[in-house]
Order: sequence, then structure tokens, then C-alpha cells
Amino acid sequence: MNNHEEKAPTAVSTPEPTAQDSRCYTVEDLMAMLLLSRPTVYRLLKQNEFRWFKVSGAYRISKTSFEAWLNNGTIEPNPAV
Repeated sequence: MNNHEEKAPTAVSTPEPTAQDSRCYTVEDLMAMLLLSRPTVYRLLKQNEFRWFKVSGAYRISKTSFEAWLNNGTIEPNPAV
């Protein structure tokens, strides 16, 4: 092997976006963060504990609203309901 051989450049992978990169959380994100079951998270959504909306049948929870609820116990009105 020649010590002067150049190695081929390796591909640089772009990290997958995470919940922290997004403006919204999913039901699965809340389940993991709060250690709750899916039905319990759905109950929180139906009680309008924080702002949410649906995209193609999937719930998306406002990160700002959820964080306010989590940190302050503040419930923001949900204009989508």
C-alpha cells in the first residue's frame, strides 16, 4: 500500500430532524416525554390542554403551547376547536 494514496471522500450525512427541531410535537413525542399511554395523550388533546391540529389525520401539538402547559400549567385556548 502506498502511503501517498488519497482516500475517497466519505459522504456526509445530514442528521434526521428531531422533535426539538420542529415547531410541533406528535402524539408519540408526548408519550415518550411524559411517559403516558396513547389513550391518555389523546384524552389530554380532547380536553384541549394545549393547542393542536390535525394533518392528514395525524395530530400535531404546538410546541410553544405544550411547553407553556408543561412549565406553567397554562392552558391556551385552541382556535381549531
